[in-house]
Formats: sequence, C-alpha cells, structure tokens
Amino acid sequence: MNDWVSLALLVVLLAGNAFFVGGEFAIMSARRSQIEPLAENGNKRAQTALRAMEHVSLMLACCQLGITVCSLLILNVAEPAVHHLVALPLTHLGVPTSAADGIGFLLALLVVTFLHVIFGEMVPKNISVSVADKAALFLAPPLVMISHAVKPVIVFLNWLANGALRLMKIEPKDEVSSTFTLEELQTIVEESTAEGLVTDADGMLSGALEFSEKSVGDVMVPVDRLVTLPSDCSPHDLEKAVGRTGFSRFVLRSEDGSYLGYLHVKDVLSIPDERYRRPTPLTRVRSLINLRPDTTVEAALGSMQRTHGHVARVIARGGDTIGVLFLEDVLEELIGEIKDSTQAMDHRRTGTPYRGETQPVTVSEAPRPRRGRGRGTGDNGSTAAATKRPRPPKNT
Repeated sequence: MNDWVSLALLVVLLAGNAFFVGGEFAIMSARRSQIEPLAENGNKRAQTALRAMEHVSLMLACCQLGITVCSLLILNVAEPAVHHLVALPLTHLGVPTSAADGIGFLLALLVVTFLHVIFGEMVPKNISVSVADKAALFLAPPLVMISHAVKPVIVFLNWLANGALRLMKIEPKDEVSSTFTLEELQTIVEESTAEGLVTDADGMLSGALEFSEKSVGDVMVPVDRLVTLPSDCSPHDLEKAVGRTGFSRFVLRSEDGSYLGYLHVKDVLSIPDERYRRPTPLTRVRSLINLRPDTTVEAALGSMQRTHGHVARVIARGGDTIGVLFLEDVLEELIGEIKDSTQAMDHRRTGTPYRGETQPVTVSEAPRPRRGRGRGTGDNGSTAAATKRPRPPKNT
C-alpha cells in the first residue's frame, strides 16, 4: 500500500477512534435532567441520546469494539508507513539498513503512539467530559446506528461480560444511575459551595439534607433544662416570668410533676384586671402532643402540623417525660437560626441528644436563666421557656 494512502488512513482511523472514545464518555457523563426536557419537546437527537443512556452497557460494548478495531488498524496500517518514510531517508544518508530500520521503528512507534493518545484518546475524552450533554446529542445518533449494525457481536460480548460479573457476585446494570444518596448530595453541596457555584452561607441546604437524619431526642430540651411555671400560675406570674427570661411560652407543671400543657403570653391578655392575680383558667392552657425520642424530626414536624401543636412532650419507652420539643427547634434544624425580638439575648443553643436513659420527672421550677431559648414559631414567632447548651458551629 502506498505510504501516503496509509497516512490518510491514519487520519481516518484516528477520527474513528476519537468518535468512539468521545461517544463512550458522553453517554456516561451526560445528565438525564438536561436531555429529558429536550426529548419531551420532540428533539430527535435527545430522544436517541436517552435510548443510548438507557442501554449504556450495549453502547459501551459498541464503543470498546470500535476503539479496539481502530487501535489495531492504526498499529498495523500506519506504523509501517511511518516506519518506511523515516527509514528511507536514513539509508540515503549512509546509515546501515539494520540501524535505519531500528531507528525508523522507534520513531514510527513514538509518532503513532503520540497521535493516538493525544488526538484519538485524550482530546475527545476531555471534550465529552467538558460538554457532555452537547457531545451526547451530537454523537449518540451515529453511535446508535453503528450499534444496530454490529448488534449480534456486541450482544454476545455484553453477555460474556455480564456473565463474568455475575461470577464475581456483581449484578450488571444496563443504565447509569441518575439518583444520589443523601451522603452524595451533601458532598455535592459542600463541593459546590467551596467552588462558589452555590451559596449556602447560612447552612440552609446542608440543614435540609441533614433534616431527615435527626431524631426528636437530638433536638428536644431535656427536662433538667426546661423552665416551667406551676399549674396554678396567674397572669401576673406569667408576666414576671416573661420579664425575667424573655420567653413568651411556658410549660405548666403540676405538683405531682406531670406536665399539663403550656401557656403563651397572648393567652392571658384578655383576662380582666380583677382576675389578673388569680390562677389562670385551665381552659386557656394549650395541650401538648406526645412524641417518642426516636421519632424523626421530619415525622415530628408532620405531627405538629396535623395537630396544630407547637410544643410536644417527649416520652421515653417507660412512660417518663424526658424532655420537651418546640416547633422552632425543628424549624431551625431545617432552615437555620430564627431571629426573635423577644429573646433576652441572641444565643444559639441546642438540646442534649437523648441516648436512651429514662429520667423521671423530678424538676421543679428551675431558676430562670438569664438567656436561653427553645422557641416555637407557631405562636407568632415567639420564644418558649427552655435553656440549651451552645451548638458547635457546622463545618462548611
């Protein structure tokens, strides 16, 4: 074969190798979320690309077959031509034929390998990875046509490959997964934030992803940190407690240690002045819903929404009350700290996670802390009576 014809074939084979490499990486890297809207709007290339992505195993077999054939032909067709073109001038310069052949072989191998690796592998790979969606739309249609032409071969090769996987106790897949686990989503948010692609300065995205992992025991206010009022407290007592703590909701505790419900400061505003120092009527007391410490925060939020309750009693398996959950604590796990003008001081705290210990309710009305929180936003964004330990800052 003429050397120049062989060089022309080298260019064609490099282009073919680049096509199969680019198609392989494009099908693997393209995002369904970007291709599907185009396919739904009638884009034929997008529809073909989706079919290729749904049969990725066959498409990869087709690409690998094409890459292998092109690589072998490059070695067997182009290398001899380059070898001859290099060795011939050396013999005219007086270099012995054996030495010229050796030098020509090495130079031909270097040139062909360089062209193959750079233009047949790396350049198309980088293009497909950089613009995967566009590359898939461009390369998928001809790749699907070629796969139909050689379907018996690639089906057989794919069957052999899948059999080898099953021998290794690995279940083969025909489609690349387009879903992510919670941990993968958290990693994506962290990396996107670090690169400046996503703004998550307040941790709202991270908090939303971590929301379903938290339990009521992680967020509740333990009973030994809960500020309560006696069940026979008067509106005057409630007013003084609000002034001391900055809270606007207080859990009521009876003499036997049980929790009757909670009062919001606005619940006593309509009480006449002559009854201002008398015990607050029990009809004004709001009820507490009951939750287990192992209930997820997400489920707790749903319960509070259904019952319109903003404070929940956390009950251990033995029936003892071990803490109180405020709606605001749940919301802050989701969206970050909620500012409130009624707080005595702006200080972010969290409850002590419940580890399974059952604590009897033995806490009487504790000395009012000078700062604290345990708020719930359901009652006009007010604060509730609780004190919590400082929360360590989250890593960003």
